[in-house]
Amino acid sequence: MAPIDQIIRQEINPFDPVTFQTGNFWQERQDQAITVDSIHQSVITQIEGVLDQVAKDHYPRTLLLAGDSGSGKSYLLARLKRTLNPKAFFAYIEPWPDSDYIWRHILRQTVDSLMHVPEGQQDSQLLLWLNSLPAFKKSSLIKQLLGEQKKFISDLTASYPSGIYNPREFFKVLYHLTNPELHALACYWLRGDELDEDDLKELGVKRLIDTEDAAQKVLANFGRISASSQPIVLCFDQLDNIPRFPDGSLDLQALFNVNSSIHTRYPQNLLVIISIITSTWRENKDRIQPADITEGRVIGALSLKPITLEQAEALWATRLYPLHQQAQPQPNSPIYPLTWQALEDKFPRGKTTPRYALRLGRQLFKEYKAGLVPDVPITPKLKPETPSPKPPTPPTDPLAAFDLVWRKEFKKTQQKIDRIPKLGSPELIQMLQEVLEALQVEGIEPRLFQKTKYSIYSFSYQPSDSSERIGIVWSEEAKLRSFSYLMKACEKALKQNFCDSIILIRAAQLGQSNNAGYRLFKRIFTGSPHRHITPHLNSVHYLATYHSLVNAALGGDLVVGDLTPNLKELEAFIRDSQILHNCSLLKELGIVPADTGNGGAKDNDDELRKVRQDAKDYLVTLVRNDGMMLGRKTLLENANREYSQLNESQLNPLIDELCQDNKLQIPNLNEKLEKQVVCLVMSPQ
Repeated sequence: MAPIDQIIRQEINPFDPVTFQTGNFWQERQDQAITVDSIHQSVITQIEGVLDQVAKDHYPRTLLLAGDSGSGKSYLLARLKRTLNPKAFFAYIEPWPDSDYIWRHILRQTVDSLMHVPEGQQDSQLLLWLNSLPAFKKSSLIKQLLGEQKKFISDLTASYPSGIYNPREFFKVLYHLTNPELHALACYWLRGDELDEDDLKELGVKRLIDTEDAAQKVLANFGRISASSQPIVLCFDQLDNIPRFPDGSLDLQALFNVNSSIHTRYPQNLLVIISIITSTWRENKDRIQPADITEGRVIGALSLKPITLEQAEALWATRLYPLHQQAQPQPNSPIYPLTWQALEDKFPRGKTTPRYALRLGRQLFKEYKAGLVPDVPITPKLKPETPSPKPPTPPTDPLAAFDLVWRKEFKKTQQKIDRIPKLGSPELIQMLQEVLEALQVEGIEPRLFQKTKYSIYSFSYQPSDSSERIGIVWSEEAKLRSFSYLMKACEKALKQNFCDSIILIRAAQLGQSNNAGYRLFKRIFTGSPHRHITPHLNSVHYLATYHSLVNAALGGDLVVGDLTPNLKELEAFIRDSQILHNCSLLKELGIVPADTGNGGAKDNDDELRKVRQDAKDYLVTLVRNDGMMLGRKTLLENANREYSQLNESQLNPLIDELCQDNKLQIPNLNEKLEKQVVCLVMSPQ
């Protein structure tokens, strides 16, 4: 074991914001070891009390959770999920792309959440929910012995003789959830995916959940049946990115219409939690119909208060604990190298928010670490006789910090989205529109089509160097009849001169010559100026990653280094970093520069060279983001997690190459690898 200062010199700043980004609680694994239980404990206790009431009488209830940016609203939702998951099922509802699509969005997000496996369990929430139903337990033995679908459905029908929408098909799909071969397909149907005819036949159903009315009623089915098991908690978060009215105000009324509809049914074993920034609520609540807020529709507003300095100190201690555990001797203070005096000096009123406390910890830790830099020059000398003074604490490089934030979010997106239809067409078109706005594409107008459900699958724009308006349509609905209707909408838009050319983005099937939609597709998209682009999943990962950061930025939850960027600042990061230049869909659209060269597939050597270069860039970014110095061992461990295809023996030489290129240097190269520190070579001013 090493002295604490040696460990501090080598380790990544434990207060780096990359480690405490919040968002969808099914993607963000909350570390219980860094949780301070006293923070917002009274709010958690109140919510648990309301949840117990829902479980007892099966009447739906709604709570408003308000707090300033940085007060910990999203983190609190994650903590609720972690602590209360044994007594309820949790769904995280992200902002919806269009209010005409809100019920289908909520259903999709609810089923997606139910497909997640809670901590400490082996089955998903969906299977746990199904197995907890009395009707399922009654049928299970017969089902195992006879495999009779009819008996299963009969028992459920007897248990719920009324109040269930489309009961025979709904119960049939629930039955298929128990079949490993049909489980995924059953989930797709429940979340409202537009399946093709073959998939419907395999499930034995005829109807899709493809309207707002159907989605509303299927969600009610879940609430109705859950009265026999545990409540479902619907958590709405990051609402600053929901649709807006022309005057810029948020369409919160759409959400409260949904909430009021939930409250008109009994039993509905649902608890709705609406998490919102206090200022956002204050600015928009007067636009909501009073009856949708009163009359028992919202039973209480919970406010997240500032935390005390004692709680801030406890936050610091949880972050520093892993470093202290490695040290010998143990530091005298649980917050070493930070001090209580620093908290009092920064927050003289004795109150702060979790974010501000963590931000101060990051700054002070970086300053202390800068004082531990080895006593060797790390800035190149302009002239041999000119000494290189030891620099003060280096400022955080915003682009380096953003690169790390992007990498983490991109990796989460890859794990979350394993197929393009995981997202609905309205979500996909919204994500693409957000990216084009960030890249300053001009003349963007939503809804290319008029008076059709496909209007929310489209938008148009007019490049600055052209007088022509380009329409973009993105539809991944698998049903060929729907594709035929979409093609008719495209044809009508062209005849009515809504645009000069149309680009269809679609990875789903197009049909064959005997399909009307396919024939119309060939007539429209054969030859210029109209085009069809087949998107790759990797491109969707780029769009979805940016969309997640947009949600965070608008909700005040995005932290990049020492900054909390708003949407305009996030857009500037995107342009300056040129991260989206790697998105193949944007290249095909002509929004970012296309690749030069032969355009053919890269061979293995080319791919390896690219991975090695990316890894080298990442190594420099890590050191730059941390200030100026990291332990070589720490650097290798983090790079290996990011590039699992490269082992330590392949990564180690990359550090040596960067030293030869005068980008990094190791002042104590003669020490053992475990003690070596890697420093950033600062460019001469």
